Amino acid sequence: MSNSPSAKDSATTNAAPRPRPEDERLPLRLLLVYGMQHILTMYAGAVAPALVIGAAAGLANDPASMGILVSGALLVAGIATLLQTVGHRRIGAQMPIVVAASFVPVSAVTALAAGQNGENLPVAFGASLAAGVFALCLTPFFGQLIRFFPPIVTGTIITVIGISLMPVAARWIMDGAVHTGVDGTAVPAAPVANLALAGVTLAVILLGSRVLPGIWGRLSILLGMVVGTLVALPLGMADFSRIGEVDIVFDPTSLFYFGPPRFEPAAIITMCVIMLVVLTEGASHIIAVGEITGSKVDARRISAGLRADVSGSIIGPILNSTPTSSFAQNIGLLALTGIRSRYVVAVGAGILILLGLFPVLGGVMAALPTPVLGGAGLVLFGSVAASGVKTLAKVDFTRNLDLVLVAAAFGVAVIPLAYPTFYSFLPESVEMIAHSGIIGAAVTAILLNICFNVVGGGGRRAPAESSAREPGPTGPAGPEGAAHREGDPGRP
Repeated sequence: MSNSPSAKDSATTNAAPRPRPEDERLPLRLLLVYGMQHILTMYAGAVAPALVIGAAAGLANDPASMGILVSGALLVAGIATLLQTVGHRRIGAQMPIVVAASFVPVSAVTALAAGQNGENLPVAFGASLAAGVFALCLTPFFGQLIRFFPPIVTGTIITVIGISLMPVAARWIMDGAVHTGVDGTAVPAAPVANLALAGVTLAVILLGSRVLPGIWGRLSILLGMVVGTLVALPLGMADFSRIGEVDIVFDPTSLFYFGPPRFEPAAIITMCVIMLVVLTEGASHIIAVGEITGSKVDARRISAGLRADVSGSIIGPILNSTPTSSFAQNIGLLALTGIRSRYVVAVGAGILILLGLFPVLGGVMAALPTPVLGGAGLVLFGSVAASGVKTLAKVDFTRNLDLVLVAAAFGVAVIPLAYPTFYSFLPESVEMIAHSGIIGAAVTAILLNICFNVVGGGGRRAPAESSAREPGPTGPAGPEGAAHREGDPGRP
């Protein structure tokens, strides 16, 4: 009897902590293969914000500067992803989450950076840095604030972001061309050749999405850009002659390449509002990954993960990059493949850093014909709006107040898109904020949600609470339900 285990010993054995699924260690060969798969899934989305912002800053014809922007975006993505996957328990959720440049701030950053030769990029980077510090300060108690960002608010904002980005794709397709009417008036228009090239790119993307299986279908955007560029070469619509101007290997002197950050109050306020959406996005993604991996996610882990998400906003300006957040398409890949090891994503982060150390690769990406980028942008930016619609689909619109909330937010957002000079009578600092349809929609949606659904005890459950209490499908059968429960804000 003395040889039998005691009840106490049994209880102690049963209480031993079980290994976390995300801590699984795979052979190096599999780590490399699966890590590369993650990078191929998100590469187009990771570099697209840099291309959009660079073009707005007047750098479209400067491959060296565009290469710096793309290289910086990849370096920051790799660093932030490493923090998220293998970082300290207070900085990083230690989960298989890819972090890269977010689409959420793109529209606001392009407005701030608009100019020639990158002269206003320091303003955008300064606002990004200040907003990153602001977001970092919010992470310890964001669980209390997230109740103000239910699906009706985040879905509205994300939809507006996608709509606001559509003019960017149109300008890429037009590529600065103008049409002169019979009365001598010149207006921006897309030449037939540009339309055809964008159409070929779009057709390849749509066809690839339809016929290619699994992960290959997710690469259809890259495939479309490659085919579109190959078609453009014999037509003389692609010019790679200036690639030689781009540094082959990362040059440390390119830190703060466009100058030290400049801090302007109106720009900072705009980016701080945007960062609230980024935090909401990140929190919902961490919860979704917890469901997929079967790992415990608590408030402390969410806070640690959000610190890694916003790290790109703080270190980004040093490397000439913009705010980062987690990528939802990679969360879908987790559910699709069932590979839950965070070390797989950590290896992918290493690949991102290697790619970022060679700016010439970014120069090649930046030299793609703009009509090709425009054709791809229609899908990239449209997917942002579609993600917002998907999030809104979870809202019960039988309440008339919800319809009023969304209608009012959309109305406020569309005014500056339809009439860019609408707020010209306002002071310049106020006009910069009012001119952003995203900010207008966000403020309107947040305030109306507080008035309609929070004040008086009528509040909705926060996205985090909803996701945590209502387990969804996981594994290969449920990528849409589990990985995208809160939508895909800014990730094509």
